[in-house]
Amino acid sequence: MYKWLIRPVLFRFDPEKVHHFSFKSINTMFKIPGINFILSTRFKAPNTPVKIFGLEFKNPGGLAAGFDKDGMLIDKWKYMGFGFVEVGTVTPRPQGGNEKPRLFRLPKDKAIINRMGFNNGGVGALIERLKAADKGDLIIGANIGKNKDTPNEKAVDDYMYCFEHLFPYVDYFVVNVSSPNTPGLRRLQEKGPLTEILSKLQYYNQSQEKPKPLLLKIAPDLSYDEIDDILEVAETTSLSGLIATNTTIRRDNLRAGKNRILQIGKGGLSGKPLTMRSREVINYIHQRTEGKLSIIGDQALSKSW
Repeated sequence: MYKWLIRPVLFRFDPEKVHHFSFKSINTMFKIPGINFILSTRFKAPNTPVKIFGLEFKNPGGLAAGFDKDGMLIDKWKYMGFGFVEVGTVTPRPQGGNEKPRLFRLPKDKAIINRMGFNNGGVGALIERLKAADKGDLIIGANIGKNKDTPNEKAVDDYMYCFEHLFPYVDYFVVNVSSPNTPGLRRLQEKGPLTEILSKLQYYNQSQEKPKPLLLKIAPDLSYDEIDDILEVAETTSLSGLIATNTTIRRDNLRAGKNRILQIGKGGLSGKPLTMRSREVINYIHQRTEGKLSIIGDQALSKSW
């Protein structure tokens, strides 16, 4: 029904508007008596619990950051089969993100290009939703970033602000320095600034009674030498793991056509065209660390997960 009826209708409208429409529809749906039970039965996930970096996930299937960045449906996802949900990317202050349109479908490639630009309601609004949510056994991760107008030299302050304020309300953290949609952000993946950010976060983290797992999300466009540098930083700062990968700025072998790609312009590509590169990065990390570093990514490839 979705493929032949709902999808063609939705694809006639702007994808970002459809995203917001879907959220409103889900909220409305949950007002139906008994819908929680119906969805739990319909989306019943296999009973395959996973224990990793001190957390027990009821299953290894998760909702990646960017879909419900403001935690609008944080108490709904547990009924849809997810073992964990990552909110964010969230920044200290609310920001509107980049100019619209900023989300584009590539149906022939089963892909999406976005240049959202960390649009979110800020840490304060997210905390209020997390406080009110009945998450049950759902694991919640927070993907944190910096505001667009914060210079890289002060980026660590933004990451610390998010980390400290969200600390009581989430189960793990992800540092996002790999989005291609905030100018200059990816330069924070370089060894020097990355070490500074992660070291300061870990200093605070380890001073708490119960430290939280700290992970790093990396770009697929890094060279293997750059990945080696990140692995060295991951070891020296005692990271719990890596998320591989973020979106790519590459546009290789797309079926959408050169004119369409030029018309869209900048942004991060996700979906099927990214699968092979993400798997290459996951395999490389797994081999280089001899499986000792946990990876969130493609479950079929990541033996560490």
